[in-house]
Amino acid sequence: MKNYLFALALMCIGLNFTHAQKKDDRGYIVKVGDIAPDFECKLNNGKTFKLSDHKGKVVMLQFTASWCGVCRAEMPHIENDIWKKNKDKDFVLVGLDRDEPLETVNKFAKDTGISYPLGLDDGADIFGLYAKKKAGITRNVIIDRDGKIVMLTRLFNEEEFNKMNVVIEDLLK
Repeated sequence: MKNYLFALALMCIGLNFTHAQKKDDRGYIVKVGDIAPDFECKLNNGKTFKLSDHKGKVVMLQFTASWCGVCRAEMPHIENDIWKKNKDKDFVLVGLDRDEPLETVNKFAKDTGISYPLGLDDGADIFGLYAKKKAGITRNVIIDRDGKIVMLTRLFNEEEFNKMNVVIEDLLK
């Protein structure tokens, strides 16, 4: 009987642990407080972007793709509520387009009406530094002036988006 109860207790602990992991798991392999993994990519404007070159600034990475309907819904909000408001401050915003050619990325930017740069993430290698490669997009990563991740979002939720906006504003003070 003792062995049965012990096995039952272990099973319950395991189920609770698994449930907690699933409940909190949004596909990220990084967490708040981590130093953001460095990367370099080509931007759709022809320039090169290297994350570590922007230490001392607040950085927002937006993982996106033209085929993502949620991304298309979120991007005008990012443009108007975040980018236009903060682009002249110590703020950097880069959308990282998941594994699409430059022509597709430029059409995507035009179609969504955004003016912030989009980076080419060939093979989703940059995405893979932050999240499981098979995990979905859209997602945003907010990085403080010291290079630490301070917020991770997933999908487009108005409440979370507003919180992200406040976090960015606070970091820019």
